[in-house]
Amino acid sequence: MEEPLVNDICSICHGSFNTPCQANCSHWFCGNCILLVWHHGSALQPCKCPLCRRQITLLVPAEASLSERHNPTVAEILGKIETYNRYFGGHTRGLIQRLQDLPFLLRRLLREMLDPQRSLPLVIKARVYIAMILSVVYIISPVDIIPEGILGIVGLLDDLVIALVCFLHVAAIYRSVLFFRHGGSS
Repeated sequence: MEEPLVNDICSICHGSFNTPCQANCSHWFCGNCILLVWHHGSALQPCKCPLCRRQITLLVPAEASLSERHNPTVAEILGKIETYNRYFGGHTRGLIQRLQDLPFLLRRLLREMLDPQRSLPLVIKARVYIAMILSVVYIISPVDIIPEGILGIVGLLDDLVIALVCFLHVAAIYRSVLFFRHGGSS
């Protein structure tokens, strides 16, 4: 979703969304509310989602919020979100965090690639397509590191590992796009 649901409310302030942003766990919050949660805890580490308790390492403002950048209040909140993303959004904390972020990032990437109004840079699209094509070619090819014919179901492990590495690589590419779009550029 590029925007929170129409009848949805912020789970922190229980009011209508004000400068909504989506966390990497897919939950929506008012930008100011989630920043208050962060400031209430330790400002030296990312805050945890109040709903699912996952670490929030990336906040993505709603498209409507970005179009209101001329409003001083919205601009201030977006600036704080960019600061948060600069601190915590450029990298993930490990493999578990990457696996947890994978559905969020792949859903957003798929939506963005299928939406004719949005455009990813050509280099990013090329890297995504090349990674996917190479992993598909490896998976369907009869040449494997661990052959299925000899080891049976265990032989599928290398195919699964290649697919997982491909998805993690694609998600990392898209995470960097989101980071530079919503936090790395001021």
